[in-house]
Amino acid sequence: MTIQQSYKITPIANLLGRSGSSHLLLGLLTVAPTGTLAISDLTGSIALDLQHAKPHVGKDAAWFCPGMIVLIDGVYEEDHNATTSGLGQTGGIGGTIGGKFIGFSIGGPPCERRNVTVGVSDGVKSENGDVTAGAGFGWVDFLGVGSERATGSKLRRTEQRLLGPDGAHTGTAKMVVCGEVNLDSPSTLEALHKMLRSYATDDADRMPMTVVLMGNFVTHAVMAGGNSGSGGSIEYKEYFNALASVLTEYPALLRRTTLVLVPGDKDPWASAFSAGASAVVPKKGVPDIFTSRVKRAFAEANREAGVKKSGVEGEAVFATNPARISLFGPAHEIVLFRDDISSRLRRTAIRFATLSHDLEQGEPVEADATMMSGGLGTDSSTRENTMDVDTPTPAPAAFPSAESADFETLMARKLVRTVLDQSHLSPFPLSTRPVHWDYASALQLYPLPTTLVLADAEAPAFAVTYEGCHVMNPGRLVREGRGNQIGWLEYDVVSKRGVVKEDML
Repeated sequence: MTIQQSYKITPIANLLGRSGSSHLLLGLLTVAPTGTLAISDLTGSIALDLQHAKPHVGKDAAWFCPGMIVLIDGVYEEDHNATTSGLGQTGGIGGTIGGKFIGFSIGGPPCERRNVTVGVSDGVKSENGDVTAGAGFGWVDFLGVGSERATGSKLRRTEQRLLGPDGAHTGTAKMVVCGEVNLDSPSTLEALHKMLRSYATDDADRMPMTVVLMGNFVTHAVMAGGNSGSGGSIEYKEYFNALASVLTEYPALLRRTTLVLVPGDKDPWASAFSAGASAVVPKKGVPDIFTSRVKRAFAEANREAGVKKSGVEGEAVFATNPARISLFGPAHEIVLFRDDISSRLRRTAIRFATLSHDLEQGEPVEADATMMSGGLGTDSSTRENTMDVDTPTPAPAAFPSAESADFETLMARKLVRTVLDQSHLSPFPLSTRPVHWDYASALQLYPLPTTLVLADAEAPAFAVTYEGCHVMNPGRLVREGRGNQIGWLEYDVVSKRGVVKEDML
């Protein structure tokens, strides 16, 4: 944003005795015990009346679900029929405030760019030509790989020396990402053959440094009572043995590539009690009892070549979900997350009773809870295009304008903005998506990563940039309903941009 604006946020407890006045609230959108919507902050909670609410800027810009942090602009209306004291119906400060808050506009918190958080410059100039950034959290080591202020500049120079300036060695600095790799499907194994064959060349400099395979690795949940159709642990191990058989046909690729496998909800051990439904996150990786054959394939390929001859040793990493890849310390952070988050957002998103009129058709159309995130009180004609692109410098994969975007692009923009504005991979209540609190910090997106791989099998494949964070979705490896088409992502580490690759079986 090039226009600096500020707004005054009112704590909910300060609404007492100020009936009829306008306020801006920032809090957690929740469902009260009475079944109505409410907003809560550290000082209290108040019921919401959203019958007059409307999308703030643009339409279909983001989802709003209970469990998310929201900004609501409206008017407080005191309940004069309450028989309790003026502190509220159920205790006042720290509890539920009497009355209701009538919301007129709603939006998400503004997204903060990574360079602002860590307090460094990413080369983006402001209006006065200044490229410096504030203090931020530059001395905080978020990943245990060193802080930005301590090692960031040195590791960036190392990155340029090894990878080359302007993408001189982009052949070795590529990542391949595949989503929904169902190993129990013969077409998936054939698609893996097709994809790996395109990268297994005699030129070692053209091989990708990392291949990421993201679950679910089976079509139906395994070990879910024996009636899931995918058998039990023995069958599941056979599926990974089939993957090992595919990998052994490309020994040159195994010697120079790191294979990363990220599980889904249908993989063990979570599927043993969830039957493929939403299980607790974060998740552990696939247990070692199923992965011995895959690891053996890499060990044999490295032994045949010899460590001294190759200089680089490939390996298989069965990562957690989500997982983080750090390249050159804090200089480059990649987050991998496998979850059908778009379908969950559609199921739980609130809808407003406000009717918006279509100027062309002249008929009322019900407006859902997909409000535009960003600062409240800005004119929509000047803010819509500003939020749609990665400002102020153009990016090759930036958001296009709403007029020229197709349905799949609009869906990608909506999903990306919802997740990044919340700065969390699971902005849902515990009843919708349980969280393992000992490892809940792994779900945070603050500061924003350099790249986010959001593998969602229910959403179209895309690669877009929002507020400096490049977000990609590989979709399904085997495209259903598109004949024999397969698809994956190819990510360039040097340019920090990815493209969707498609081929035919």
